[in-house]
Amino acid sequence: MVLSLRTWPRRLIARPWLLGFVPINAATSGFGVVLPLLILIVLHGSWTDVAIAATLFNTAVILSSVAWGHLSDRYPLRRLFLVINFGGYGLLYLTLGEVHSLLALYAIYTVIGLIAPAGASASNLLILEKFTETERANAFASFQEMSMIGSVLGLLIGYFWTLADDALLSLLYVLAGLAAVSAVAIWFGVQDPTRPLTTAQVASHPESLFSRIRFSTSLHIAIPFFPRRPNLRFGALRRFRRWARQELHHELPLVFAASFLFSLSANLYNISYTPYLVSAGLAASSIFLVNFANNFVQMLVFPITGGMVARFGSDRLVQRATYVRALGYLATAGFTFYVVARTGAFEENLIVFGVLGGAIAVYSTASSLMLFRGLEGRDAGSLLGVNSALGGAAAVAGAGLAAGLAEFGSYRLVFLVAAGSLLASLPIWSAASVAYARRRYARDSPPPPPPVGPRRAADAVVAAKTP
Repeated sequence: MVLSLRTWPRRLIARPWLLGFVPINAATSGFGVVLPLLILIVLHGSWTDVAIAATLFNTAVILSSVAWGHLSDRYPLRRLFLVINFGGYGLLYLTLGEVHSLLALYAIYTVIGLIAPAGASASNLLILEKFTETERANAFASFQEMSMIGSVLGLLIGYFWTLADDALLSLLYVLAGLAAVSAVAIWFGVQDPTRPLTTAQVASHPESLFSRIRFSTSLHIAIPFFPRRPNLRFGALRRFRRWARQELHHELPLVFAASFLFSLSANLYNISYTPYLVSAGLAASSIFLVNFANNFVQMLVFPITGGMVARFGSDRLVQRATYVRALGYLATAGFTFYVVARTGAFEENLIVFGVLGGAIAVYSTASSLMLFRGLEGRDAGSLLGVNSALGGAAAVAGAGLAAGLAEFGSYRLVFLVAAGSLLASLPIWSAASVAYARRRYARDSPPPPPPVGPRRAADAVVAAKTP
């Protein structure tokens, strides 16, 4: 499989209507920083409250992903689903501006999680249906670029807006306006396709699938992708065990396990990071700037990751990116000591979180390619369902672990646990590379010669001695 990821500045935008995705990504990236600040500063909540909100949100995202994927297959109303997604964000952001209790915030944030996957399937299917086979690589690359540009703009808006005091609630109205702009732009700028496709066809197209499973620069999570509804009947566990035994000699279970540990550590770290920055004494504007560094480096590094994979190989880059992420987590744990924490550690966090952004861009591309090569000639729909289920479980487990550690641990412990999870995944990635190399060698090697019986062996000896 080939991914055309290196696009800009040769081709920034494939169609003008793709610009409609810039405001919504600006809104969601800004909201990703506003929400924990709203809990911690405005509602006087705690780190535990941030983790509880994330747990509810991630659970809602997982459950609703299955439903929205099924609805996208049954009703090819791409424009309507996108408007529901974007318009729903706008209305819920406005509602959050009037919230005065944590329980109300939990409820609204859970509803945001329920509608979050509505646009994921719709947007990917819309691009598949609107572009020809030769145009799709550029189209999906443009779609990713609109996401990254919007995320950077949203954080810049948040930074300048919060330079004034008590600006968080009014910033929610600005973010709601940005979401509304995208809803209007999509409604009037896009028509539903005349040749509807299904979510299973997303799985068969590398660029489309890549845009679904990579970590969102706006939400810091990967929206789960279920091309088929999981079968939860009584025999599901038995079939899963049978599948696991069959896959023992394949690299995919190892890729799934390593990805699970990576997602677990990423969710644990990201959920705890903003509360840590608040506790370190950083102002809201500084926290926006730290997040801006992360997304800005992602935007710079992501377009060149395709060339990096071609030069160094996806296996090596996955391990290097994972190692760099672990070092970043350990560095953040080091910032919690008093000698650094008393200065607020703004510059240190700005640099480290920016490096982590570059690492996640490299990891997303390289790990996706390792996943793709294992899916060739396989039942991609079922395998991706398993991968998404594990990713969703990692999101919920990371949020739940953050809540538990918030109650009984410390930020330093959280960052150390996150780093340990990443380091534990390194030997699993190595084992996956070895398993793939063995499988490829077995596939490419010529078959052994047929066994020679005793009589044929004797005839061969006689023939060799006969002049």
